[in-house]
Amino acid sequence: MIFGSRERIELKTPDQVRVMRRAGLVVASALDAVRAAARPGMTTADLDAVAARVIAEAGATPSFLGYEGYPATICVSVSEEVIHGIPGGRVLEVGDVVSIDCGAIVDGWHGDSAISLVLGPDGALDVEAPDTEAPDPEGATPGDGVDAADLDLVRATRTAMWAGIAALAGGKRLGDVGTAVEAAVELAGGVSGVEYGIVEDYVGHGIGTAMHQPPDVVNFRTSDRGPRLRSGMCLAVEPMVTRGSGATRVLADDWTVVTQDGSRAAHWEHTVALLDGGISVLTAADGGRAGLAPFEVEPVPLDV
Repeated sequence: MIFGSRERIELKTPDQVRVMRRAGLVVASALDAVRAAARPGMTTADLDAVAARVIAEAGATPSFLGYEGYPATICVSVSEEVIHGIPGGRVLEVGDVVSIDCGAIVDGWHGDSAISLVLGPDGALDVEAPDTEAPDPEGATPGDGVDAADLDLVRATRTAMWAGIAALAGGKRLGDVGTAVEAAVELAGGVSGVEYGIVEDYVGHGIGTAMHQPPDVVNFRTSDRGPRLRSGMCLAVEPMVTRGSGATRVLADDWTVVTQDGSRAAHWEHTVALLDGGISVLTAADGGRAGLAPFEVEPVPLDV
């Protein structure tokens, strides 16, 4: 989830980061379960029930449920919906782009992460293949009802997130994240021959004893270099990218954000801790090792 503020930045101790890692692992498990369960014919409420069960079984508390009146455990945003989609009766179909945002609390500390997937006839399609993978020489497509451009969008957004996270390891100012994200989106668009839109109305955020804390973590270049990066910062990096314009509007439910032009959108997010020895991705089961490897960044291991 995404909101902004300009209050004081909360710095965490190593022990506090370890508790956040526990919350992050609950979120990772919930998202893994939702991804594995997603099928055409399910409703978005069905996916919410899967996440709620995993969080409850872990003894954690959902971050989203009741937050400013939000009525569900996760956000499920489908196709033209960017973020904050309320789970309900919408039935998933083959070819949908499904973005799932999840948060959990352990001992008062939050974890927050989001994934996007493209739904095939038998479930979520594989988007873990390298973004530079050559096209099939036979011209094969991902399957009936699935647009390969949606897979490109999901991969481009994921790569942009990892580029932003890697910038936390090598950067000096928070603005380096937005620069890295936008550059990655531009590069992916050049490879695919499309011009992606970056949503600017919503940004990433600090996280810790509250789900949304200062500072804002933007996903685009800006003249404001932002605060200096410091050990103890915990940040949610979460680009939102579209196949059209980055302009958005909010539906009548006062939550669901959709693209103004009806283009499809993807959303990826991880919670990241800045530590004395580097960074650690608290909501990735491997601490971020696989996602950061292309950027030659080795995350700091955390014992919990």
